[in-house]
Amino acid sequence: MGEVVGCGLIAHVPTIMLPEKIRHELNEGKDFSLVEGLHRLKREVLEKLDYDVVVVLDSHWFTTVEFVITSAERRSGKYTSDELPRGMSQVPYDLPGDPDFAELVASKAAKNGTWITPIADPCLPIQYATVNVAHYLQKSKEAWLSMSCAQTGETEDFLRVGRALGEAIADSGKKVLLLASGAMSHKFWPLQKLRAHEAAGVQHIFSSEHAAADLERIDWLKAGDHARVLNAMPEFLKFKPEANFGHYVMMAAALGERDFTAAGRLFSDYENSIGTGQVHIWFDRPAGGWTKRNKAAE
Repeated sequence: MGEVVGCGLIAHVPTIMLPEKIRHELNEGKDFSLVEGLHRLKREVLEKLDYDVVVVLDSHWFTTVEFVITSAERRSGKYTSDELPRGMSQVPYDLPGDPDFAELVASKAAKNGTWITPIADPCLPIQYATVNVAHYLQKSKEAWLSMSCAQTGETEDFLRVGRALGEAIADSGKKVLLLASGAMSHKFWPLQKLRAHEAAGVQHIFSSEHAAADLERIDWLKAGDHARVLNAMPEFLKFKPEANFGHYVMMAAALGERDFTAAGRLFSDYENSIGTGQVHIWFDRPAGGWTKRNKAAE
């Protein structure tokens, strides 16, 4: 039987790909904690874990009429961002795939009332929500797959896809790492103002209300109260979380959704990125499993 061996809400902001000198210039002479956080995560957690497959729940990959999972044998090349080519230019990537696993995930869609299509097309674009985290966290032989966030999807759709993903993992016999790659609140400063808000400090988040909503949820995630995060999604959507927070919701649903109780460990400060809320939160697999069901459920 397959299992998830670890998972995390991981920030992928373009800042982490800038040269250190420029990062220091943007952040009042200091580096962004997101950078060292990724190094620590790999060194302290991933290097000690055994896994076959990484699934990146990619909040920058917007599909429209379905969810898509990559099913190529390998994705390789150089990535230049159309959004910020000055900061992400010709970044090399070489990511092995797992077509059988992707097909298995897609096969669980209909049962869960959703649509997932595996795509192996070598011309399929890759997004920096995958490239940036792979740049820091890739080890060697493990497969790296990306799952899109349907831009027409609502919370229920992300839950359904997460359930399908969880079922596929269980049936696969694989050891899987889930990376929910994306931000929390995601409201940018207008262009004429944003250069005054490039430093990491919380005071640069778009509003104090956005920061408060993020920090409240960070406390819930640290406590393992995923049910509260999911129950409060209608309120959180008012603060424009990236991809409707689909990257996180899919991850949580794959691990039992409201029964998911793993406590989070911060691998960065809560930081600003031109108005948006960014953080790395890691969830280790509890000794007794990812969920704790009450007696009534049993």
